[in-house]
Amino acid sequence: MKPKVVQYLDRGELPLKEGEALALYRAMRRARFFDEKAVTLQRQGRLGVYAPFMGQEAAQVGVALALGEKDFVVPSYRESALLLARGLPIHVLILYWRAHPGGWRFPEGVRAVNPYIPIATQIPQAVGLALAGRYRGEDWVVATSIGDGGTSEGDFHEGLNFAAVFNAPVLFLVQNNGYAISVPRAKQMRVDYIARRAEGYGMPGVVVDGNDVVAVYLEAKKAVERARKGEGPTLLEALTYRLAPHTTSDDPSRYRTREEEEAWRAKDPLLRFRRALEERGLWNEEREGELLAQLEAEFARELALADSVPEPRPEEIVEHVYAEMGPDQRRAWEALRQGRHVEEVW
Repeated sequence: MKPKVVQYLDRGELPLKEGEALALYRAMRRARFFDEKAVTLQRQGRLGVYAPFMGQEAAQVGVALALGEKDFVVPSYRESALLLARGLPIHVLILYWRAHPGGWRFPEGVRAVNPYIPIATQIPQAVGLALAGRYRGEDWVVATSIGDGGTSEGDFHEGLNFAAVFNAPVLFLVQNNGYAISVPRAKQMRVDYIARRAEGYGMPGVVVDGNDVVAVYLEAKKAVERARKGEGPTLLEALTYRLAPHTTSDDPSRYRTREEEEAWRAKDPLLRFRRALEERGLWNEEREGELLAQLEAEFARELALADSVPEPRPEEIVEHVYAEMGPDQRRAWEALRQGRHVEEVW
């Protein structure tokens, strides 16, 4: 029996308060705006290789806004929308994608860790962070995210098993965009839904229309409430699609058809939700124009901030590994600070 795919927008339903709905739309629109600007900056040589998330805004924003203020997110490299929705300033995110140490220092109050590049390594660490909260007497929930390809990594399975055994308050978001870079889902696994794997670890597995922000948000809220009550982790599979390349160095035309892309473009999560709001009189062209003007002004300010940050000192590369430097780090730091090659101190 196939799992039920939770959705609301295609059924004409919008079971949200007006404030909730507008907050979701604004966060999605802001994320899309950043994504488009980031790609432009990369093409201008003002950003490093960048991983776009266009088409996956609903999955990330829906989870981000379902969390409480004290909750944490442990993202992978495609979760810029998740970080923005959790309060990370744009200039810090720009610096992160420039590989500048200023992008590694998240401001106080932003309950997030730096994005993980090695696939699935964030999963066990998210579980550890969740259990740390319990040991400290905190009630925070941790949300972590991974793509469909990453669910084949050992860290994913170990992390889910550990979370289930110790009843950790974790929300595992799987953004199933159909491809592990260029490998389609059918060539990655035999299961039709990744959420089926949850049963093997003794946790609920929920499948949502990942381009329906209402479905993602409401199911994520249930998972967060469940975790906070001590009822353990949940695996939330969001069925979505990456409308952009895997990274700015990728050419998706080599493994995807134009017909497939156009079919998914018709399900664009941002446009779907905007139509739903407009049908209910909650949004219009004037409000869209006002929002875009605000986003343009905000991005200009934040980009200027990022551009004003001085070039990093060589020794900064080892200043962000541990809270206190060990002997090896200290020697490397001294060598870099003095302009010597690190090899000279060994």
